[in-house]
Amino acid sequence: MLSIEIGQSIPPDTEHAVSVSLPTWKANVGYEEGEDWVLSKMKTGYPRFFVHKSIEAFAEAIVKRYGSPTEQAFLFPSHAVAERCVHFFVDQVPALNTGNTLRTVDLYPNVGPANGVQNVDSAEMESIVSAVIFPRSHSKVAKTFWQHSGDGISSRRAEYCHKAFNDGRLAVQRATHEYANGNQITPPVKGPRRYQKRESTDLSSHTHSQSSDRLEGKDHAQFVEERFGRNLDVSLAVNAKLAIRRRIAGALTANVDLHEALEMSKPSTRTEHAEGFSEQDVYLYPCGMSSIFNTHRSMIACRGASKSISFGFPYIDTLKILEKWGPGCLFYGHGASLDLDDLERRCESGERFLALFCEFPGNPLLKTPDLSRIRVLADRYDFAVVVDETIGNFVNVHVLPFADVVVSSLTKVFTGECNVMGGSSVLNPQGRYYHQLKKVMDTDYEDNYWPEDAVFMERNSRDFVSRIDRINRNAEAISDILRASPIVKEVYYPKHSPTKSLYDACRNSNGGYGGLLSVTFQTKFQAVAFFDKLETAKGPSLGTNFTLSSPYVILAHYNELEWTAEFGVEPDLVRISVGLEDAADLSSRVERALSVAAKTTAG
Repeated sequence: MLSIEIGQSIPPDTEHAVSVSLPTWKANVGYEEGEDWVLSKMKTGYPRFFVHKSIEAFAEAIVKRYGSPTEQAFLFPSHAVAERCVHFFVDQVPALNTGNTLRTVDLYPNVGPANGVQNVDSAEMESIVSAVIFPRSHSKVAKTFWQHSGDGISSRRAEYCHKAFNDGRLAVQRATHEYANGNQITPPVKGPRRYQKRESTDLSSHTHSQSSDRLEGKDHAQFVEERFGRNLDVSLAVNAKLAIRRRIAGALTANVDLHEALEMSKPSTRTEHAEGFSEQDVYLYPCGMSSIFNTHRSMIACRGASKSISFGFPYIDTLKILEKWGPGCLFYGHGASLDLDDLERRCESGERFLALFCEFPGNPLLKTPDLSRIRVLADRYDFAVVVDETIGNFVNVHVLPFADVVVSSLTKVFTGECNVMGGSSVLNPQGRYYHQLKKVMDTDYEDNYWPEDAVFMERNSRDFVSRIDRINRNAEAISDILRASPIVKEVYYPKHSPTKSLYDACRNSNGGYGGLLSVTFQTKFQAVAFFDKLETAKGPSLGTNFTLSSPYVILAHYNELEWTAEFGVEPDLVRISVGLEDAADLSSRVERALSVAAKTTAG
C-alpha cells in the first residue's frame, strides 16, 4: 500500500475501487492542471469526478446504437433521475444549437426472447438504466449534474447491464423528452402514465412501495437474478439492505454473517436519542452526495422552495447543490457563533429559510457546529436542520436529537474497504417536519441502490463498530505526534479544536474523535516534503481501513484557493484519514516524514 503508481486504483487491483493513487504533491497539481503525464495514467478515479471505465463503455455502446458520433450519454438508475438531469440541462442551456437534441432513452428488462424487443407492458415495470443523450459539446453540463447529484449509475450496475444490453436482454421501449432549438418535441410514443405528469418541484409521481425492504419490482428482481446469473441472489440483496438499515439504526452491532444477523432478536435501537426511531426511518442511496441532494429535494417538496443555509466550511458539492437547485443559499463559511448571531438577526427581521445544512465535524478543519443553539434557532424561526455525520459517524456521536435529517456517506468508514459506494438519510421521528417528510418519502423515494453494491456494503460493514475504536485511538496518537513537532503550524482534530466542547456535547459515552485530521506546516516546502515522504496510500476519499492522505485543498479547491483561504482553509493543508494499521508502525511513518520535512529548505 506504500508505493502505488500514479493513476492506479486504491486499493490496488480493485476493479470497483473508490480512490486512485496520486502519490506526490506534483502529481496532484498535475492532475488539477490537466497535464497529460498524469491524466494518461489514470486507470480510475473517485466515482463522482471520474466516470468509471465500465460506465463509459456502456454509455458509448448506447450512443452507438441510439445516437450519433456527435453525441454523448450519461447513465442513471431510473427514468425519474434522468428526467431531473434533463430539466437541469434545459435550465442551464435554454437554447440548444440548431439540429441538436436532448433525449432520454430508457432500458427495460426484456423478459421475452433475447432479441431486443420489449414484449411486456412497460407501465408495469421500471427502467433499469436511463440514458440522457445530448450533444457532446455540452458534456460539461451533464457532468455537473452527475457530480453534484451523486445519482449516476454505479460501475457494478454498468458491468451487469452492459452485458445484458449486448445480449439483447435490455429493451428500449421509447425515447422521450427530445429538445430541438430549445423547444420540447412531443415523443411519438407515450411513456407509462406515472411519468406523464410531474409536480412543479420536479419530483416523480412514481409511488415506491412503503415496504423499503422491497427491491425494485418483481420483474426487475426476476431479471437481475435470472438474466444476470446465479452469483447475484436478489433475496440476498434485499436482506443486505435490511441489515444495513438496522446497523445504521443501531439495532445490529454484532459482527456476524447475514443469515445470523437477520435471525437475531432485534435489540432496542438508539431510542434514548430519539424516541420512536427505527430502521423504517433509514433510507439508502447510491452514495453520500445522493442522500444530500435528495434530502434537499425532499425538503423543497415538503416545505416549498426557499433559501437554505450552509453553515461551516463544507464539502464542495454540498454547497453547489444548495446554490444551483432552488433559490440559493446563505453561506457561513466560518461556522462561528458570530455567524449564528447574524442568522438570528436575519430571522428576527423576517427572513425565512428552508433548512440549515452542516457537517459534524466539518471537512477539512474538523470544526464542530453548535447544534444546540442551531436547534433552538430552527425551532424558533421554523427551518429544518440537516446534519452530515460522515466524519463523526454514529458510533462516536449522536446528532439525531438536534437534526430533522441526518445524512451520511456510507462509502467512507462504514464500509472501510474503499470498494463500494453508498449513502443514507435518517429521519428524526421527533422532528417537527417528520410526518410531512415521511409523506414525501412514501411517494417519491426510489430504491436505486444496486443489489450487488448493497451486498458488498453489508459484508464490509459487519465489523464497523469494532473498527471505529481502533481508528479513534490511532488518530489520537498521530495527532499527538504532529502537535509535538516544531515545524507543524496547526493540527486540526476535534479533540484539540476550540470547538471540542461542542463535539463532546454530542459524543457517545464510549465514542472517540474519529479518524480524520488535517495538518499545516510553517512553510509550503515542509508540507510538500512531508506529504511526499509519508508512507501511506495517497488519493481522494476518507474513512478507509488503511491510512489515506492527500493535499485536500489542492484536490478539492484548486481553482478557488484564495476563496478557501478567506475561511482559514490553507492551500498547503495535508489531510490524513487514519486507518487500522499497527499504531507503532504508523507512528514511525509519520515521524520519518516529519524528519525529512524538518530538513527541507526553500532551496
